[in-house]
Amino acid sequence: MTDLDAATLEGVAFLGNTLAPFFLQDPRTGSAEAEFAAVAALDAQAAGAEWPFVGEEEAARCLAMMVEGLAPSCAAEESGAFAADDDLTWEYRRLFIGPGAKPAPPWGSVYTDRECVVFGATTLELRAWMREHGVARAADEKTPEDHIGLMLALMAWLAQNQPADLGEFLSLHFLTWAGHFLDELADAAEHPFYEGLARLTRASLDGVQEALGLEVVTPRFYR
Repeated sequence: MTDLDAATLEGVAFLGNTLAPFFLQDPRTGSAEAEFAAVAALDAQAAGAEWPFVGEEEAARCLAMMVEGLAPSCAAEESGAFAADDDLTWEYRRLFIGPGAKPAPPWGSVYTDRECVVFGATTLELRAWMREHGVARAADEKTPEDHIGLMLALMAWLAQNQPADLGEFLSLHFLTWAGHFLDELADAAEHPFYEGLARLTRASLDGVQEALGLEVVTPRFYR
């Protein structure tokens, strides 16, 4: 990977910090109300023109899906403020929480481990890599580090704090499985917000890989 300029690192950090909350936070009970409200208020075409690492047309299309999906959550309030509607809330919980079987589990080892389990070998490899590079856990000990939202947040943190380690993290621990998961999520989503989120995140990570010139070896997927 070549040395990264400040603008590239800023773009990577923006992606991670912007997208991570939507994978981590329940739209009704979580702490990302401001982030949801910001997307709901977007002009998708204008925002698509500014979105880093993705072509304007594709970014605008994905953002338009996300804005469309949030419209009912704003229309329900007379003030136009964001208040997550039932469809958005239950789709988040169906996809990421359960209690039913998740159609696209958000942890990398579910796809790369032969037993399709959380805390699989690739999770432990990531944990060891984080210790070796002095990266603190961002969640409790019961939460696998390879959750898509935590990985996006870590990508942003590395871009801002340890850019020399960014390429290794992406090529060895994140981009190996993220695209596969995001394709599964896009197909499983039954709500425009989460389909748009999956497609935008996939396109963004593909763009980051190209911009950073990273070689990524795709593992065998067991799911």
